[in-house]
Amino acid sequence: MSAYRQIPLAFGHRPALSGEDFLAAPGNAEAVAWIDRWPDWPMPALILFGPAGCGKTHLGQVFLGLSEGRAITPEQLARTEPPRLLEGTSACLLDGAAAFLDSGLEEPLLHLYNTVEETGSRMMLTARRPPARWRVALADLRSRLNAAPAIGIEPPDDALIAAVVVKLFSDRQLRIDGEIVDYMLARMERSFEAAQRLVAAIDARSLAARRDITVPLVRQVLSGFEKEQRDT
Repeated sequence: MSAYRQIPLAFGHRPALSGEDFLAAPGNAEAVAWIDRWPDWPMPALILFGPAGCGKTHLGQVFLGLSEGRAITPEQLARTEPPRLLEGTSACLLDGAAAFLDSGLEEPLLHLYNTVEETGSRMMLTARRPPARWRVALADLRSRLNAAPAIGIEPPDDALIAAVVVKLFSDRQLRIDGEIVDYMLARMERSFEAAQRLVAAIDARSLAARRDITVPLVRQVLSGFEKEQRDT
């Protein structure tokens, strides 16, 4: 059975307060449950980890929408005191913890964590690896991060990617055949970001050429993606 035909049985549609809908699936169910519990977390911080393309960034955006929080970049943390970064909000997202640690920001990150704790705020961090595998020299920061709940997210399987593709087309008021979804799944990168790029490109090509979305049209778009990858 194709992944496309399993969609109605496998996943629940979840509206996010951020305005971005998402799909709750077995691979992200625990992370979604923790986001739903906000702000009732046992620690000031929550860590989501998993491989590239598993949906960490998207769930981070869902968290920001729910909490009306603020995304903080390494550049902002390097030049701005944590109390100012948290002005007017009680939640923040650090998407890609490795970038903060690799930028020599352990002291500012510890200060931010302490400020979050002192103000009763909440902080979400995302990473590819669990915190126990992060290289953190500062003992106080390391102990705090290791004490935070760390929730793993599994890579999306074919059925979830198929559901995402169908939803992305639906968001554009487009309905496509299962044959097209299966064709895409057999040839595309397994990530939410890749699905978003591919659906946008297919829609744009269809509009520009004034053609229906068919397997030949999808083949042309995928060929263009492959050429870009070879040229980079």
